[in-house]
Amino acid sequence: MKVTLLMAITLDGKIAQSSDHFPDWTGKADKKFFMQETKKAGCLIMGSSTYDTIGKPLPGRKNVILTRKPKSRDSEYDEAELEFTDAKPQELLDQLSNEGFKAVVLGGGAQINTLFATENLIDEIILTISPLVFGSGLSLFNEALDLKLELQEVSTLDENLVCVRYKVLK
Repeated sequence: MKVTLLMAITLDGKIAQSSDHFPDWTGKADKKFFMQETKKAGCLIMGSSTYDTIGKPLPGRKNVILTRKPKSRDSEYDEAELEFTDAKPQELLDQLSNEGFKAVVLGGGAQINTLFATENLIDEIILTISPLVFGSGLSLFNEALDLKLELQEVSTLDENLVCVRYKVLK
């Protein structure tokens, strides 16, 4: 299964100013790109803080929320659309593969990104770089890592938004 980490970052590498910072700073081109990539994969994995910030599942793809307390979260949404789980990353990928998914997108936050990175499960990292500087805030990962990457593509999504695509070398 292909695992792609897809995140918007600022020029100083921040994904948010705080854990409850709503991602309205990324712009229309980024949102459109995120929608296309996550719908193409069919499945989006995120942490509970990221989900709580968004407030609802994103339509047209399965939303999997990694949380320490999946049983305590009631949902009005169908399980095919929204699932809460405390599965380990590899267990979750195996389950999703058994459901027929061939690709997933990691949509953050830093804790979820780190969980998958430390287990060497990320195949590709796509970053959209917004022309902003937060100065402080949340980074892409929340632990020291030693990932080796190979640049695959650099493009622009609009006049101010750069997109970089890296292959994770394993």
